[in-house]
Amino acid sequence: MSATDIIFYLVILVMSIVIHEVSHGFVAEYFGDKTARYAGRLTLNPFAHLDLFGSILLPALLVLTHSPFLFGWAKPVPYNPDNLSNKKWGTIAVAGAGILANFFIAIMFGFIIKFFSDIS
Repeated sequence: MSATDIIFYLVILVMSIVIHEVSHGFVAEYFGDKTARYAGRLTLNPFAHLDLFGSILLPALLVLTHSPFLFGWAKPVPYNPDNLSNKKWGTIAVAGAGILANFFIAIMFGFIIKFFSDIS
């Protein structure tokens, strides 16, 4: 794996982590909870979401050890379920937003890798 490949995969990882967390916050806000906005976490700026171990150290260790997979995590976006307009479906939607974001990201970058790159 070349240095370009490693950088590409790390960029995908960081973008995925940020989009996953922001999607939780936006859905919570849609259902009436502004906790994430007040905490400054509804941003695509990765520095607002990075966790030292889960976003930097672990992915770097996996790359350095030539792991066949790469994963990480970010600081969770805060939300208060008591602020949701519909507590049952709002909570389910907030949880599901991250999962749906992951599927969308996987499909999007899968197509990019398959059709626009020689990365395998």
